[in-house]
Amino acid sequence: MKGLGLAAAVVLIFLIFWATPTIADAHDIPADVTIQAFLKPEGHRLRLLVRVPLEALRDLSVPTRPGTAGAGSLVDLARLQPLLAGAATVWVAQNIDLYENDAPLPGTSLLDLRVSLPTDRSFGSYNDALRHVTGPALPDAAAVSWTTGLLDVLYETPIASDRSQFSIRPRLARLGIRTVTVLRFVTPGGSVRAFQYSGDPGVVRLDPRWHQAALGFVRLGFFHILDGTDHLLFLFCLVIPFRRFRALVPIVTAFTLAHSVTLIASAYDLAPDALWFPPLIETLIAVSIVYMALENIATPRPSRRWLITLGFGLVHGFGFSFALRESLQFAGSHLLTSLLSFNVGVELGQLVVLAVLVPALELLFRYGVAERMGTIILSALVAHTGWHWMTDRFDRLRQYQFQWPAFDAVLLLTLTRWLILAVAAAGAVWLAVVLARHVGARKTEHEPSDADVRGAALSTSAEAMVDSPKL
Repeated sequence: MKGLGLAAAVVLIFLIFWATPTIADAHDIPADVTIQAFLKPEGHRLRLLVRVPLEALRDLSVPTRPGTAGAGSLVDLARLQPLLAGAATVWVAQNIDLYENDAPLPGTSLLDLRVSLPTDRSFGSYNDALRHVTGPALPDAAAVSWTTGLLDVLYETPIASDRSQFSIRPRLARLGIRTVTVLRFVTPGGSVRAFQYSGDPGVVRLDPRWHQAALGFVRLGFFHILDGTDHLLFLFCLVIPFRRFRALVPIVTAFTLAHSVTLIASAYDLAPDALWFPPLIETLIAVSIVYMALENIATPRPSRRWLITLGFGLVHGFGFSFALRESLQFAGSHLLTSLLSFNVGVELGQLVVLAVLVPALELLFRYGVAERMGTIILSALVAHTGWHWMTDRFDRLRQYQFQWPAFDAVLLLTLTRWLILAVAAAGAVWLAVVLARHVGARKTEHEPSDADVRGAALSTSAEAMVDSPKL
């Protein structure tokens, strides 16, 4: 009888929990989260519209309907509504900082919010999103799953003027393992400036001044060259045989001008947009490293290296453009200024690298190993690394199907533009080389040769012997 009573109690408890509306436990971090947002200044207020998945609000215990537990559970909207304001404040509002003319704005006030179905398309424009959030809510009987449901929120904060310069610093990356945000800034004139970024981008200036854009891209270029292992290895191969400033000037100048040409051209959509193009460039960058390393091994003092560097610099410029492509959205209306500033940052990074590499190689070849042997060993190590990169990237490249572009007027015009840019870059490098040689020749004319120095020393010694008194 005791066993029957215990079994009946267990069954009764199970029936009670099954019949009672359940509360979904706080769940794990979702893998992919997409956030949509609009920001618009209107008179003396700044409005912020945000759409975030319900499942990203992890600490929110979502009330569900009876019998719908698990991944397919349906939300009990009547019981969920009182919990949303706190969740929207903790997970969204407190993780967004707004600035007017670089001064922090007061915290946003929550004006309205709605739970939406995943099929809702109102966030296609600011006006549609605003009408949706301030319009009628979903009925309590609507079938909304907590894994696919959306939360739409309207915030507002006071501002001095809608003509000010605004910035935003979102910290919403923790809502998901991979968080992508699509932010659209609507100006008072009605134009829309779109941003898309992954994770937390830091402070985003929605309409930057030219010096703000320039400073940001100088910093971006500086750290990009320091983080780019393949670009650093290529630069290392350039420096090994040439450790004198006068010899490095034409080589570094050729690399700078070449990658500037392709970087700027890519930003203005002159580069191919086919899927095979990025892996092709990555493969060619690895080829450039292998070639430079093998040339260092085969030739003690490679001649006309500036010419080879010019060609490979064009390839590396495309590589820079791939890294810069996502960041150009933060340039505002100062695209060319930002591109030139990025190049300045890259050159500053290269100077820092050269300032470290040249003395380090000098010390190594003076006290550690003979110059020729050290050049061969270091170049062989670089060639080994570059070879593995080249084979791996070529394997990825082979997965794409190459199709020749149609030979038409558009292709002919594009090829003509690239030819003009290449000729201009080659001419600029040639002029820099000529000037460097001219300066070096003038310096040599004013410096006495070793023979003259030895002759003067012998003459001085002889005169001293003649003039000295005899003992």
